[in-house]
Amino acid sequence: MNDNKEYNIPRWQIERSEQVVDARIFKVRRDHSRAPGAERSSTFYILESPDWVNVVPITPDGKVLLVAQYRHGTQEISLETPGGLVDEGESPEEAAARELREETGYTAKSFRVLGTSDANPAFMTNCFTAVVAEGAVETDPTAWDEHEELEPQLIPLAELPELIRSGKIRNTYSLLPLCWYLLEQQSQPNNGG
Repeated sequence: MNDNKEYNIPRWQIERSEQVVDARIFKVRRDHSRAPGAERSSTFYILESPDWVNVVPITPDGKVLLVAQYRHGTQEISLETPGGLVDEGESPEEAAARELREETGYTAKSFRVLGTSDANPAFMTNCFTAVVAEGAVETDPTAWDEHEELEPQLIPLAELPELIRSGKIRNTYSLLPLCWYLLEQQSQPNNGG
């Protein structure tokens, strides 16, 4: 938890808490909280979810492996980086390797964290990690979950900025790792950074 001492903002105190919904991949918790030293109190609904990881797989020839899949929330086909929940006891890199293999059948030579952020600290408890997988090659059959059907897409790195600008890639948890990766590439000495 980030306990930044440079701000003079009090933490609200949870007076009581109860689980409202258990929806398999997340739980909803209701917190009854009070601002310290004030008469303000309120009820907050918090989404408890395991941490998430998304992978930016880079093939040996410099292409980015994305997946197209149907998403029930938007009822649209979404072009995304592979990703999913971090299982208990897994590191983000281990989860990234597992998700990459399950969703695409690819494995990679190396995995490294690009960045970490809070999913949405206003009402969510989980952390989001972006991992780059370098040297990604197809090695295995896919192992999709029962609700998944994905179509791998190999995209030249130079096409990513236009896919982002045009809105063809719209999933926040795909945009963030792709932007982090593109920023990293721009800062490399031999990339004009």
